[in-house]
Amino acid sequence: MDFNVLKQNLENLGYKVSCFDRAKEAAEYLNTQIDQRSVGFGGSVTLEQMGLYEKLVSHNEVYWHWRIPEGKTDKDMRLEANAADIYISSVNGIAETGEIINIDGNCNRVAAIFYGHEKVYLIIGENKIAKDYDSALYRARNIAAPLNAKRLGMKTPCAAEGKQCYNCSSPQRICRGLSVLWEKPSSCMFEIVLIHEELGY
Repeated sequence: MDFNVLKQNLENLGYKVSCFDRAKEAAEYLNTQIDQRSVGFGGSVTLEQMGLYEKLVSHNEVYWHWRIPEGKTDKDMRLEANAADIYISSVNGIAETGEIINIDGNCNRVAAIFYGHEKVYLIIGENKIAKDYDSALYRARNIAAPLNAKRLGMKTPCAAEGKQCYNCSSPQRICRGLSVLWEKPSSCMFEIVLIHEELGY
């Protein structure tokens, strides 16, 4: 995996790219970039590990269905996140060639990444990087999805085995929507934040 190659390929596809050695440095950077805005978070272990919500919420309106205020529901938070000025998420896989892949159950996260915000930040640890599109897709389906299903306590074959996708028909299946960004969408600004640490699944 070569950060310089990935950075160059992403920039060629229209993205702004920032690179950091540590998650702490990336969180501090984002905290200086985002101020007095409405911010939506996608479901993300990466963002949780960075402590990013706690930093941003002190001077922004942050909407995250993992932090539900009294009187609100998770659906309320997803809708408000999807309508925010800024949206922040991680990804399930990214190819060195630049394709960005996400798998989603409710599909609020993939919908929000695609459209509706002034700017989208995608935060990516080095463990999410794969050599090419096929490898990134394999990673999203057979590594990220089973680990997330297991984390959520789902009764699916992948959660039980924790090794691969079985393309199951379980009612608790979490991989219901697949998104691929071939290039930066023309609707808004995108910044990819690459971190030289393993983060999330």
